[in-house]
This record gives sequence, structure tokens and C-alpha cells, in this order.
Amino acid sequence: MRPKNPAKATAIRTVALRIISEEGLENLSMQKLAKAANVSPRTIYLTYENKEDLLIKLFIDEVLGSYEKAILEGFSEDMGFAEGVETLWLNGFRYLAANPAGFALMQYGKSSPLLNKAFRERNIQEGQFFAPIHRFLRRHTEGKKIAPLPFEAQRALLFAPLTDLVQEYIEHSERIPETVVRAACAIAIKGITI
Repeated sequence: MRPKNPAKATAIRTVALRIISEEGLENLSMQKLAKAANVSPRTIYLTYENKEDLLIKLFIDEVLGSYEKAILEGFSEDMGFAEGVETLWLNGFRYLAANPAGFALMQYGKSSPLLNKAFRERNIQEGQFFAPIHRFLRRHTEGKKIAPLPFEAQRALLFAPLTDLVQEYIEHSERIPETVVRAACAIAIKGITI
């Protein structure tokens, strides 16, 4: 059941993301959220079973789609490998660095068994999000441009360094200018290229 007032529902989501961004995921509580959103805790519990349910729904409904849209901007699955990966890296870095709450939720989502449960409940299949990236990697694997590893291994080798750079940027922005991101991307590309 959703709150009857759409403005309250929007306030809950907006304030939750703000708290996560400013204070960290661990400092978000339902009581704090209710007070900051100027709603009763009961209003929150009409939509969300608990904090984990809130985080999963925020991740799927608020973050995943906007991240997919941002990372795919200017990207084509027909691009050359280096150009395509650099486009994905720069788009991903810019989006995540500007959206620390979304980044925190993505990191939470990677380690939460509840995220898999939410995907099953919503019938979200592997490849439903980021399908052009899946096809891009498959094409370059079949073309013998990159190591023929399982998709999950390719994704880890290519994008785990990016998330570490984003974390470093969020904590110490002066250490990670875009030139460092580009250089790290070139090394990641070289590491998986045959």
C-alpha cells in the first residue's frame, strides 16, 4: 500500500536519499526519516516493511534506472572496445560522483541478499538492465578482442576499479581528477584485451 498523498511519498524518497548522501547509509533510521520528511512513521510503514525494504525499493525504483540512463549516454554497443569502455567509465564516474546516495545504495545492493530477492519478486532478469553493455561485451568476446571469461568476471575486471575510484573520489575528491580516471580506464582496458 502506498501513502495516499503523493507529495509525502516523494518527500520520503527524497529525504531518505539526502540522509544517505549527507550522513551515510548506516545513519538512516525510519524514525529519523519520518522526522526529517515531516511524516509519521506509520506513513512510511504503509509503503515500506522496514529499512531494508526501503533501501531495496529506492535502489530499484530511484537509482538503477537513472544510473542505466546516465551510463549509456553517448554509448553504442557497436563502438570499438576502448572507446566504448571509456565512455561507460566516464559516464559512470560522473554520475556516481555526483550522486553519492545512489552510489551508497549500489554498494549496499551488491552485498545484500535481499536485492536478489527483490529482483525475483519483480521478475527482473539478468541483462534486463544494461543490456547494451552485455551485448557489447559479448560482441567483443566473440570477436576475440577481450578475454573469453564469463560476463560476471569481465564486468568485475572492467568496472570494480571504477567503483573503487568513485569511493576514493567521494572521500577525497582532490586525489582523483578525471585524468586519473582516464588513465585507470586505459589500464583496465589493456588488462582484459587479448
